[in-house]
Amino acid sequence: MADSSVARDQLRSIIERVERLEEEKKAIADDIRDVFAEAKSNGFDVKTLRTVVRMRKIEAAERQEQEAMLDLYLSALGMLPDMEPANPGLDD
Repeated sequence: MADSSVARDQLRSIIERVERLEEEKKAIADDIRDVFAEAKSNGFDVKTLRTVVRMRKIEAAERQEQEAMLDLYLSALGMLPDMEPANPGLDD
């Protein structure tokens, strides 16, 4: 019977730890929301800020690769402006 008591206590401990961490996670999420609200009230675009935060987590080489793929896809869909020649007038 002692084994089931130990297992029950371990289970209770695990559940309580997870619950505490969930509460902390919610508090942190609320803090982040408050920071974005402050940024918005100061005239910053929150959607763009979220994109910048996400991009800063990515290594530079991986980010450049993702941006190149995005440009390729947008170009294929005709969503990028036409590029002008680098040296206009030299093509004559």
